[in-house]
Amino acid sequence: MGASRAQKLSGIQKQVLSLYRGFLRTARSKTPENQAHIESLVSAEFRKNAQSIDRKNFLHIEYLLRRGKKQLDQLKTGDSVRLSSSNVELSDNQKQ
Repeated sequence: MGASRAQKLSGIQKQVLSLYRGFLRTARSKTPENQAHIESLVSAEFRKNAQSIDRKNFLHIEYLLRRGKKQLDQLKTGDSVRLSSSNVELSDNQKQ
């Protein structure tokens, strides 16, 4: 496969991909309706963040990783069936 030509992923990129796959795996254990809801919400949230957050803003990315891990842990518990999205707005100073 062209693995030798592909660029290596950084540690934080690996964490983001692992979190994304974790959400998709967990979604498979839910009902088909909830699975579709979770998959679409997770996909939209990850795409939005990939486009709107500067790749060098490590503090914000690490914050989102921690928040995502907490949401994933809640979703993994048998009590949770749905996932909600919450928007976090940053001031101009925090975006840089």
